[in-house]
Amino acid sequence: MSERVGRGEPERRGRPLMEHVPAALAGERVDRVVALLADVSRSVAVAVIADGGVRVDGAVATSGKVRLAEGALVEIDGAAIPVDAPPQADAEVGFTVVHEDDDVIVVDKPAGLVVHPGPGRREGTLVNGLLHRYPELARVGDDPARPGIVHRLDAGSSGLLVVARTAAAAASLVGQFSAHTAGRRYDAVVWGVPD
Repeated sequence: MSERVGRGEPERRGRPLMEHVPAALAGERVDRVVALLADVSRSVAVAVIADGGVRVDGAVATSGKVRLAEGALVEIDGAAIPVDAPPQADAEVGFTVVHEDDDVIVVDKPAGLVVHPGPGRREGTLVNGLLHRYPELARVGDDPARPGIVHRLDAGSSGLLVVARTAAAAASLVGQFSAHTAGRRYDAVVWGVPD
């Protein structure tokens, strides 16, 4: 359910999204593809389409039932996507802080811990734990569901995650990750013979 603000209008995400339909989603309906790409429920995707917030190959999508071809360009107006209620603090989420200063927090994220809330997972994420320890993070960043989060690690991965403590740090880090000037190193451990 969307959080209501102002005069009964849902808060909006505001970030546009443009993606080409991958082979794995070729033949799927517009509403399903929008739900997957925008990380929203199918009912939210249907509402965004009905509001004219989705274009396929430049044309406004008028129905969520149309099947998409591989390579079709799907444009989603982020301003048309409502934001869920902000995540809540949770003292039970375990993580280790390896560095902390006025601008950033560096967390050693354990494998199995989801970084931020999303469909089907509203609680028990790193963000919920961070909000318990650092409530001021709720005001950092453009997305209330991902306060301070400037990059992520898959749930099954462990490793260091940088979290911004200020708007200035968030903007700087997002720019660095986008420009690939922030260094990243990945190490993989394989047990057995991969298929």
